[in-house]
Amino acid sequence: MSAPVPDVREREGADDAPAVAVVIVTYNSVGHVREALRSLASQLHQGDEPVVVDNASGDGTVDAVREAMPAARVIEQRHNIGFAGGCNAGAEASAAPLLLFLNPDAIVTPGSLEALRTAASAHPDWGAWQALVTLPGGEAINTSGGVVHFLGVAWAGLCDEPLARAPKDPAEVGFASGDALVVRDEAWRRAGGFDERYFMYGEDVDLSLRLRLYGYGVGVVPAARVEHEYEFAKNERKWVLLERNRWWTILTVYPLPLLLALVPALAAAELALLGVAAGGGWLRAKLRANARVLRELPLILRRRRTVQGRRTVSVRAFADALSADVGSPYLGPLAARAGLVRAQAGYWRTVSSLLALAGDRAPQRAG
Repeated sequence: MSAPVPDVREREGADDAPAVAVVIVTYNSVGHVREALRSLASQLHQGDEPVVVDNASGDGTVDAVREAMPAARVIEQRHNIGFAGGCNAGAEASAAPLLLFLNPDAIVTPGSLEALRTAASAHPDWGAWQALVTLPGGEAINTSGGVVHFLGVAWAGLCDEPLARAPKDPAEVGFASGDALVVRDEAWRRAGGFDERYFMYGEDVDLSLRLRLYGYGVGVVPAARVEHEYEFAKNERKWVLLERNRWWTILTVYPLPLLLALVPALAAAELALLGVAAGGGWLRAKLRANARVLRELPLILRRRRTVQGRRTVSVRAFADALSADVGSPYLGPLAARAGLVRAQAGYWRTVSSLLALAGDRAPQRAG
């Protein structure tokens, strides 16, 4: 057995850099978490806070964490509270000005934590940002920053594309991936963190859009690289959560003028997605997700009042983060139909023009 990598090393100038709380949520992650921690250990400054929240693993994950990084704070849950709940628990246990949420199967390449840390001062208007996430080996992209279609469908940007296509400089993105996500603590607390009702899937999309609603930018830092094992697994539970959570985000985060303008497109897309789901073998999951949304409408409306009550940007400014791109594996054969591609792109241009003509202003806040 190899000796554990030192947990926290002093670095020249570390006192001038903001401290980072690195929060890793584990669930039966013994096969990956040691390497994730060891890739991270030499990049930590004094004052950084490695926190592992374990969601009741039964495979020895907690022992592996303590072996690989004895200085890490381990928070053991009695049951699986999901990725969102685990991240919230880790953030609550930290006091650092920056929160880095990292997947337990992510390998942080040397210098990446420093690049993520530096972005805090280089982009003071950003509330959240991500590393460039690659597939194992670092030759292909996992996500260069998320894309959010105006219908609420979201996916990893440039997934499976060669690394040469990745952006060279920091840039704004539709949403920042939870695989390697940095959030300013003050932005995190203003947004209320992840919504634990999402459990998993789409919570990073929801948080990123809420941060935009509250006036923050969201970006990617290509100088930071994280390798991540990724496969778009398809099972009924995942489809249920993806669709249910997509509708939660649309119905609570989209400002009312935008939501009303999108009603025809959302209705048409719903019919089309039922066909895609039937052809793809996940129709039952789609119907289950819709049924859940209908049952949860009272919760959705209460959440909407809270979220919209904090909005500080115009509807047009919020809509600018959305896309008419249809390059998602989630959309199946719809993405290949040229007529539909042109029609939805034209629809979005019309909506954007109407929002601009409406002259919507950011809400005025007292004080």
